[in-house]
Amino acid sequence: MPKPQETAVYTHGHHESVLRSHTWRTAANSAAYLLGSLKPHMQILDVGCGPGTITADLAELVPDGHVTGVDRAPDIVGRARATAAGRGLANTGFAVADVHALDYPDDTFCVVHAHQVLQHVGDPVQALREMRRVAKPNGIVAVRDSDYAAMTWYPASRGLDDWLDLYRRVARANGGEPDAGRRVKAWAIEAGFTDITTTSATWTFSTPEEREWWSGLWADRTLESAYAERATGGGHATTERLRAVSAAWREWGERPDGWFSVLHGEILCRKEARSTPDR
Repeated sequence: MPKPQETAVYTHGHHESVLRSHTWRTAANSAAYLLGSLKPHMQILDVGCGPGTITADLAELVPDGHVTGVDRAPDIVGRARATAAGRGLANTGFAVADVHALDYPDDTFCVVHAHQVLQHVGDPVQALREMRRVAKPNGIVAVRDSDYAAMTWYPASRGLDDWLDLYRRVARANGGEPDAGRRVKAWAIEAGFTDITTTSATWTFSTPEEREWWSGLWADRTLESAYAERATGGGHATTERLRAVSAAWREWGERPDGWFSVLHGEILCRKEARSTPDR
């Protein structure tokens, strides 16, 4: 078993404004690139499961199989367990784990899935090596990460420009890589994968309801979450600057012509089958 690697600090934390976003995520809006590969009997590992909404969706899609959700935060693993129980799912299990050193034997899972994980870990290549190790031969490692530098919006806003610059600096100071989406294929190659299918997809927020929700959670997150504490505590921003960024989010959300798009890089990596030696 490889030794655990020092992981990055999770920039967002688990404030309500963060979970407001995480609990919105479903297999349909966050893992569509994987769904066509699923079969009812599959054993799935969901890395960085968060509050478990995607995990539960995956479990419903493999009724004859099993989904294990893991996360580094014990409290959030408890939330995921409650999500699955609330939906009456008997084919799920949850555990605290570090993706850099997964406590599972080689060749265990048909699918190893991670959504918005690699941007937050200390060593994304080692994480992918571990995901590859615990996947079965011919199994799939599926990864989707957003790319902050590729996010775009309308109308122009100096306040949101400031938000993007600040977030990227805080995330990198915490040991992560906020522009992970464009890097996932390169990391997979370095991790030893040779059969890689790459795609991209977006979230778009433009309707009044979408703008209110997206701007509101970021306005709150900027002032009240662990991200806010790390921005000020790390000397990246003053409280006054965070208030200005939060206000810019509110202003954008009130614009009837407001539009925001989040780009994600996606990879489906097939683990090679072991060759059978000649007899």
